[in-house]
Amino acid sequence: MTSRLAILPEREGTLKREGTLKRVGTLKRVDKKKSDIVTTPQEIYVSTDVESDGPIPGEYSMLSFGSVALLSDKTVVDTFSANLELLPEASQDPDTMQWWQGQPEAWAECRRDLQTPETAMKAYVQWLNDLPARPVFVGYPASFDFMFICWYLNRFAGENPFSYVALDMKTLAFTLLGLDFHQVYKSTMPKRWFDENVKSHVALSDAHEQGMLFCNMLADRNKLHRIT
Repeated sequence: MTSRLAILPEREGTLKREGTLKRVGTLKRVDKKKSDIVTTPQEIYVSTDVESDGPIPGEYSMLSFGSVALLSDKTVVDTFSANLELLPEASQDPDTMQWWQGQPEAWAECRRDLQTPETAMKAYVQWLNDLPARPVFVGYPASFDFMFICWYLNRFAGENPFSYVALDMKTLAFTLLGLDFHQVYKSTMPKRWFDENVKSHVALSDAHEQGMLFCNMLADRNKLHRIT
């Protein structure tokens, strides 16, 4: 095992890290030199994007979601994604479905290799619990994505490793930019925050783009407060 986390291709819910990582205060990495100890942050940011066929969970279905677990320096620790079967009791919002008609490639992507919600959410809980630090949900806006993730986790997995808190990137931008909240859009954010600016509406891809944006915002916040 090398001295870094190996970033391997994402496969639905399968762990991609080499070696054994344990989340117990100071992170101990088990490798050829068992005396080697690595100190890691106490938090891992889990940038998450949700695609759905309506505005609220339960009445409508979460079609797919993707999460990118990363450190503040943009190191990608791991990824998870799943496409979900529709809730049998749910309907589809006409306005949302009309929007999807204009996104044929993204729609096709989120309708392949479907999993039952129970299978996907239980695997997601295991993935979150296996991360080497406490996960922090990050969304844009968190109020939408976290609403679906929280509902699905509690209904189909019986637990939520994020608890009931989420980090909203729009609110973070609000505190950094000094604008009125309703003036905060990506168009009013500094260009230096954007490494990527292509939203595909494929959950994992969008979660990665969102995560890079978040890390750039976090870097400005750390400079402001002289956090290293």
